[in-house]
Amino acid sequence: MTNQDDMPTKTRRKTAAKKGPTQRATKRAAKRATQRTTRKPAPTPPPARKSPAGKAGPVNEWMELRGSPIHGLGAFARKAIPKGTRIIEYTGEKISNAEADRRYDDEKMRDHHTFLFIVNTKQCVDAAFNGNEARFINHSCDPNAETFVIRGRIWIEALKDIAAGDEITYDYMYEDDPKYTEADLRFYGCRCGAATCRGTIVNTKRKLEP
Repeated sequence: MTNQDDMPTKTRRKTAAKKGPTQRATKRAAKRATQRTTRKPAPTPPPARKSPAGKAGPVNEWMELRGSPIHGLGAFARKAIPKGTRIIEYTGEKISNAEADRRYDDEKMRDHHTFLFIVNTKQCVDAAFNGNEARFINHSCDPNAETFVIRGRIWIEALKDIAAGDEITYDYMYEDDPKYTEADLRFYGCRCGAATCRGTIVNTKRKLEP
């Protein structure tokens, strides 16, 4: 994606002065400039609201929420979902990474349970505020869905055909750190039950023993 601010400006060319049209153009330009300077500032967006508690039931055409053997509420296919189907958008409050660090300090948390999702190197989405039901989709080391970001929006898409009634999961792929000890990896523990389960939601090649 190309940021317009990063695009080169067009070269400006000199033109011969034309009295009549130039005067009219100047007046129009002055009027537009006045309109710009007197335009009201954009309204301040309303403060983010804490996301409501999850509730079992249908969410959209493709998924519903109900109790999960992996963790709490989970998302399940209401009907067969073909591979490549865009199931739901992951929504929430967009915040800076610094604000995310301020809100959530892993070292002070007994259990790691956040709804943070990285958008880019500067921003992430916190689904604990302004979030939707996508935040209840659980992690699996053998997922049937995947996530991708397009134009700053996070989407969850079927990685393979998903049968009706199957739990919808994706790999959270938490960033690994060479300094992580086994205790650190277990802090971000995984209970997906897959044969390939690595024992942690951290995207690491290390596999923890049960």
